[in-house]
Amino acid sequence: MGICISSESFEIHAINYGHANLVHYEDNNNNGYQQIGSVYSQQGCKGLNQDSAILYQGYGVENGVFSGVFDGHGENGQIVSKLVMNKLPSLLLKHILSLPKITSPKQNVKEVDESAKNKNFNKWKEAFLSSFKVVDKEIKCLEKLDCSCSGTTAVVAIRQDDDLIIANLGDSRAVLGRKTEEGTIEPVPLTTDLKPSLPSEAERIRNCGGRVLALEKEPHIQRVWLPNEDAPGLAMSRAFGDFMLKNYGIISRPDVTYHHLSSNDQFLFLATDGVWDVLSNDQVVSIVC
Repeated sequence: MGICISSESFEIHAINYGHANLVHYEDNNNNGYQQIGSVYSQQGCKGLNQDSAILYQGYGVENGVFSGVFDGHGENGQIVSKLVMNKLPSLLLKHILSLPKITSPKQNVKEVDESAKNKNFNKWKEAFLSSFKVVDKEIKCLEKLDCSCSGTTAVVAIRQDDDLIIANLGDSRAVLGRKTEEGTIEPVPLTTDLKPSLPSEAERIRNCGGRVLALEKEPHIQRVWLPNEDAPGLAMSRAFGDFMLKNYGIISRPDVTYHHLSSNDQFLFLATDGVWDVLSNDQVVSIVC
């Protein structure tokens, strides 16, 4: 499942041009329809698709964008991923409307006072941390939804003018495509895959009483287990939901980072581990370009 859209704002119209899953966008400055943005999904052979994705234009400011990919897992993973997708944008928006710009679009990022930039970024970071915490708590309070062994990852990117703020929870990934001096496009990873194989993540889990072990048939995949039970075997170290493991080191606190956009930044690619397990960052960039 993927989303591709232009940098301009367009009004969505459900018009059938021969492709059931293709959405066309109307250019408000043009009387016709142009196939310049699309949302497309296709059923594969793996079974139920538990992923959700969103792209929200005009978010906060005129050229603002909220984009996010959510990889559900467990029996109710598809429900959790959709819940997070629906709740997180509006919750974050309440915070960011009152937040200062990290850098001014008219300033060179090198000219901005570093302490002021860090102070503003910390306010954004706190907004993300608070919003993720609230969403996780709301999911836990849903009596009719069992999320003891179900949850979702989240990788979210918000653009406000030249500011790009990225929050990552789990093993999905954000990669920027940047033009080099030679004119080629190189991948710039904006997130770190948060898995039990990371020493810092494994240390936190073990300090909380959880176990980090790989199955004999999958020695390359570290998983998180309860202290005295061979369950549930979670392959990520942070997630919404998965409340069975929340007392044993699994947390819903995202890694939040900042990137100042420049004219060399060509595109942003967000994807779940279903992509990154089979394609490298370089391969993804070559496919997009």
